[in-house]
Amino acid sequence: MTPDAREVLMTSPNLPIWKTIAITLRGEISAGAYAPGSRLPTEAQLAARFGVNRHTVRHALSDLAAQGAVRARRGAGVFVASTPTDYAIGIRTRFHQNMLASGRTPSRRILRLETRPALPAESEALNLPTAPLVHVVEGLSLVDGQPVALFRSVFPAARFPGLLALMERLNSVTATLKELGLHDYTRAQTRITAIAADAVLAAHLNLPLNAPALQTVALNIDAAGQVVEFGTTFFAGERVTLTVAP
Repeated sequence: MTPDAREVLMTSPNLPIWKTIAITLRGEISAGAYAPGSRLPTEAQLAARFGVNRHTVRHALSDLAAQGAVRARRGAGVFVASTPTDYAIGIRTRFHQNMLASGRTPSRRILRLETRPALPAESEALNLPTAPLVHVVEGLSLVDGQPVALFRSVFPAARFPGLLALMERLNSVTATLKELGLHDYTRAQTRITAIAADAVLAAHLNLPLNAPALQTVALNIDAAGQVVEFGTTFFAGERVTLTVAP
């Protein structure tokens, strides 16, 4: 048994060993030793640390899971539970502003920048003529370094010819559209659907297969009412709470 394990057990002599291990791990999580979303050491590592068998460690981890402190993911390990981030959907929905307002650190990782023919649903949503070209921007939205959403934004290429180059440089839809002369845009519609994460979404968002996710399909318009962006976003259900405001 390691010195730190002996100290823990000595301070709680009347509790079962598994309970003192759970208390220790809960205290370390609260102190920030394990950040939200991070993986705990394996059962074998924890068993070696505390000088117990894996069954005892498993009992402690089950207790933490019952408290909502951790979540087990089959084949991946046990992870510290994340406090869901409130994400406001209103007339002006801006990822960076939302996260900064909640005291979180936002970031974005671009996965795809492409110009291609519009799909029928995209042409209809953007009110475009037959066989138009669109710019497609796909990426990950992260909060405090943890992925919370996979997004795809589609823009009319004819209206915004330099959009992809600016997105690559600025890494911001709002800043890019401003550079292209669109200083403001508002949310006209948002549809929210609960889904199960498929293999691709689960891999991007570090979720178990079939974990709950939220899909939003949205239209943003300019001051004249013309659609400028058709966006689809997939949020990790356990990490984001969508709030709707007028």
